[in-house]
Amino acid sequence: MDPAVLREDMVDGLDHALDGLDESLGVAMRTVPRHVFVEDRPYDNRAGDHAGTDVLAPRTVARLLEALDTGDEDDVLVVGVGVGYTAALLAELVGERRVHAVDIARRLVLDARRNLRQAGYEGVLVDRRDGANGLPEYAPFDRILVEAAAVRPPRALLDQLAPDGRLVMPMGTPDQTLVAVEADDSPEGYAVVEEFGSTTLAPLLVAGEEAGGVTRNRTEREDREFAEQGYFAPTGWEQNWIDWEDRLDGGRGHHRR
Repeated sequence: MDPAVLREDMVDGLDHALDGLDESLGVAMRTVPRHVFVEDRPYDNRAGDHAGTDVLAPRTVARLLEALDTGDEDDVLVVGVGVGYTAALLAELVGERRVHAVDIARRLVLDARRNLRQAGYEGVLVDRRDGANGLPEYAPFDRILVEAAAVRPPRALLDQLAPDGRLVMPMGTPDQTLVAVEADDSPEGYAVVEEFGSTTLAPLLVAGEEAGGVTRNRTEREDREFAEQGYFAPTGWEQNWIDWEDRLDGGRGHHRR
């Protein structure tokens, strides 16, 4: 079936499910070719997985962007670019040169860049960063969207908001509430200005927790490496240094410890 027809059906379904979809967002969702970003049933309202990260369902994306409430000339930061679909929608809403995105996983950064380029949004800047640190070189931002949950907004992100700027994120663990916050002079550094109901997103990761990243805890790292070797793996995986070539060669050399 024609992808344009599938997009129309998707947006009509979201309009009904959300009791009315913002008109400009509806136009953006009818325009962005989601099949470039999501291969498996891209226009179904369901979540997915790619390279160890959650691919948000269209309804979840729509809720996040309606809460973000962007203006025509807002500078936007997306924390957790994923496959790049949300960033592409924002490019339609504010212009691609005004959209910046970061992700902690190098694989996702490369995939998102490729997807955005193929979809015609190569002007979106995507960089590999720890999301909690934001992108200070391009701050301030009128809007910051965090596509991951945390107990509270990271201080660095609050500092990168423009005056009257707005940060949207799922706040709380394990029970999450989608909120919009503004930075202020209170001891917490922010105030919740709107709530948009419950949601469930993956937690905001730090270095070493991303899929495919270097695990900092030695036991966890070696457990994973042992599992990847398989049932008939050579013994000795728990040792700090193993000369595997020597081990597989029948032990004719000496082992390093």
